[in-house]
Amino acid sequence: MLDKTKTDGILGKKVNKYLLEKGVETPLINNWHFSTDEYKIEQISKSFENIMHELGLDLGDDSLIGTPDRVGKMFVNELFWGLDYENFPKITTVENKMNYDEMIIEKNIKSYSACEHHFVIIDGFAHIAYIPNKVVLGLSKMNRIVEYFSRRPQIQERLVEQIYYAMEYILGTEDIAVMIDAEHYCVKSRGVNDTNSNTITSKLGGIFKKQEVRNEFLSLIKI
Repeated sequence: MLDKTKTDGILGKKVNKYLLEKGVETPLINNWHFSTDEYKIEQISKSFENIMHELGLDLGDDSLIGTPDRVGKMFVNELFWGLDYENFPKITTVENKMNYDEMIIEKNIKSYSACEHHFVIIDGFAHIAYIPNKVVLGLSKMNRIVEYFSRRPQIQERLVEQIYYAMEYILGTEDIAVMIDAEHYCVKSRGVNDTNSNTITSKLGGIFKKQEVRNEFLSLIKI
């Protein structure tokens, strides 16, 4: 859930610039962020009202009358707030005074996103590992980075890249591994209707590209 008291828009803009340099940023319209949330909600609400009308739904019904506004608020305030870098999480690090040089792993981080091709659910878990260089990251910050980039329309391949490069920028090291294991409801609930398949994507950098380190990471997260 977005907590506006725990955001850092300045860091967000720096991460945005870094992702653009790496070619992994979500396709965004220039100057889009200058629209207010209220304006976005209003425009989405109007558009969704038209969609409902074309589907033949009676917007005068007491169960449906508030749906366009609810959808607008849900898109802007709940599902897709990760599109705005003003909402990037505040990140705390501490100096690696103890010279810790082994893996730090956080696994089973909940990732709840939406497929940008059909706008239906991507539901899964992220596993992140890194070997500290000069700083150590507050543990909950990995959860917040995953949540931030999940809260936008996504393809899973780009999602792992964005998490990886945001971590790389903040930590100053390539020794990072990111893996996501998720169910895609564009596969489960439409199209091929395969209810059993999962999708796994990963981004490994630095020392994690060595086979023995990769194997240790996979063993520790039990994938």
